[in-house]
Amino acid sequence: MDFLVDKYHHYAALYDQVWELRDRRMDGWPMMSSPLPTIFLCLSYVYIVKVWGPNYMKDRKPMELRGFLIVYNLLQVFLSTYIFVGLIMAGWGGQYSFRCQPVDYSNDPQALAMIWCCWLYYMSKFTEFFDTFCFVARKKFNQVSLLHVVHHGIMPLSVWPGARFVPGGHASFFGLLNTFVHIFMYFYYFVAALGPEYKKYIWWKQHMTTLQMVQFVGIMVHGFQLVLYDDCKFPWQFSYYIGAHAIMFFILFSQFYVQAYLMPNKSKAASKSSRNGKSKAHKE
Repeated sequence: MDFLVDKYHHYAALYDQVWELRDRRMDGWPMMSSPLPTIFLCLSYVYIVKVWGPNYMKDRKPMELRGFLIVYNLLQVFLSTYIFVGLIMAGWGGQYSFRCQPVDYSNDPQALAMIWCCWLYYMSKFTEFFDTFCFVARKKFNQVSLLHVVHHGIMPLSVWPGARFVPGGHASFFGLLNTFVHIFMYFYYFVAALGPEYKKYIWWKQHMTTLQMVQFVGIMVHGFQLVLYDDCKFPWQFSYYIGAHAIMFFILFSQFYVQAYLMPNKSKAASKSSRNGKSKAHKE
């Protein structure tokens, strides 16, 4: 018991030291007082989409959510565009350096606009839970893959430290690229929700996945480049933290790309070759 008490006090003191590094401008903002609400919501999300949801829908018919999906995806397009433009206006449109950008902790209007965009980006990750909720409600359980659940379930946890400690600066480049990609991604989902007659307009699904992978490469390069600059006043630990997440997502998306696009093409090629061989043998 003495050992456990000592460990508790040790980690409590360590937490207090880290907490002192927070951006005090974010004090009082919703969900910013502690990481526990974020952890709770992320764990609840995983439980709902992997346990409770499938059990609830087990003996029920798939829900018809076409109208909801049209509105939801269109709103996500608008939200992603709003955040992307906000990040451009608050710094990435010319004032920020792509090489090294410290956080502006002042109350300058532009700095305050940046923390608003960072907080809104963090909150937007919770709205994206509805992507999976809709898959479960429609009994599209094959869409609730490891990639999908990990990607959505971990993102609020990944973004919370940035919004709480370094809202802006070098780390906000992650949100800039991510919202840019999401504009196209949710537009794709919006068109798909309109109905099968619009499927011919979304032939670029594979290119959408490629764009997502390019995004993670950009985030990796941008994050890890700080190893080359000792004079950068942005905390390199957090930049590497973002880069590590980009590596993880790149690996997961690469596996999806191979399974979804490359393996089916190989199967089709093998099947075509087999049919041609049989046809030739028949003629002979």
